[in-house]
Amino acid sequence: MQDLSKISVVLPSLDPDEKLAAVIDGLLEYGFSDIILVNDGSKPENLHYFQEAAAAHPEIHLLHHEVNRGKGAALKNAFRYFLQNRPQGLGVVTVDGDNQHHPADTRACCEKMLETGHAVLGCRDFTLDHVPARSRFGNHTTSAIFKLFVGMTISDTQTGLRALPRYVVGQLTEVAGDRFEYETNMLLAFKTLGIPFDEVKIRTVYIEENKSSHFRVIHDSWRIYKLILAHFFRYTLSSLASSVADVALYALLSKWFSAALSGIALTTAAGGIARILSSLLNFFMNQHLVFRTKVHTGRAMLRYYCLALPQMAAQVLLTEGAYRLFRVGESAGFMRTLLYTLVMVALYFVSYMIQQRWVFAPQKNENREVEKV
Repeated sequence: MQDLSKISVVLPSLDPDEKLAAVIDGLLEYGFSDIILVNDGSKPENLHYFQEAAAAHPEIHLLHHEVNRGKGAALKNAFRYFLQNRPQGLGVVTVDGDNQHHPADTRACCEKMLETGHAVLGCRDFTLDHVPARSRFGNHTTSAIFKLFVGMTISDTQTGLRALPRYVVGQLTEVAGDRFEYETNMLLAFKTLGIPFDEVKIRTVYIEENKSSHFRVIHDSWRIYKLILAHFFRYTLSSLASSVADVALYALLSKWFSAALSGIALTTAAGGIARILSSLLNFFMNQHLVFRTKVHTGRAMLRYYCLALPQMAAQVLLTEGAYRLFRVGESAGFMRTLLYTLVMVALYFVSYMIQQRWVFAPQKNENREVEKV
């Protein structure tokens, strides 16, 4: 068992009850000796839980928000306190105050972090019978959206149990969001910044159907989902802009070349030049506006064209195949352009998956010798 004295527990809490004391007692019993407890603007009748905990345990440092600012703001406030006041601290572990994280699991996540130097997510099993329906549905939906639109496979996107090495804590203080969406932004930052992470299976505990949760299903779910979908919408706009350029160039070049070329030669020449020019526009928009990664431009461009060139060939072959299938001649300008566009849309979805998972995927920070715990 590893020494946890240099790991700070970050414990945000809003309007706690007697379960807060149980959480603190469990953490202390399992070897944690530094707890940053954040009162996120609780009601006056709940303040005594914070005061009693701080008075009883010198291991607790209490931070106060005069008004409720949100879980994200509470986490970032605690992260900044850790960085400024725990110069020897190796990392933090975030824990919810409703006693749904067993201290043994908290310790297991920290030990995994100390072993690997990676961020660690404590992940629940949502297939168990006692999991509330709304929690099962919410997590499955968010996990599916993450995998489809972000290219990240995370089995528990809503877990509040997260062990974070010091260098990760510093990066996460700059991540946007003050409420529950901050935890989603944190996961998106793992992808954008190339932060490696692992998962540790933890107990799946729900007390009274999770009634103590302050998560507002519709309002907070929308705040979370719009962050993920915004990523896809930016890609769609980028693709739309380059597609308009592609189709316009194709139509223009097809007209110009039709006097000298026909059949697959005409399709290849017009489609090839249109795709090269529009692809350059698409590459720079995706790099700077969509994926916003710091990956080296040369490396990303090499991968982009390793994808674009086969896709270009597929565009030409599938388009020509459609022309022959529907018996569309060179003179049918509108139908040729329409079929070309439909083929391009079909290839669009394949391209999105490959770009997010490979072309613009940042290099993982595996070799941080100084910052790695």
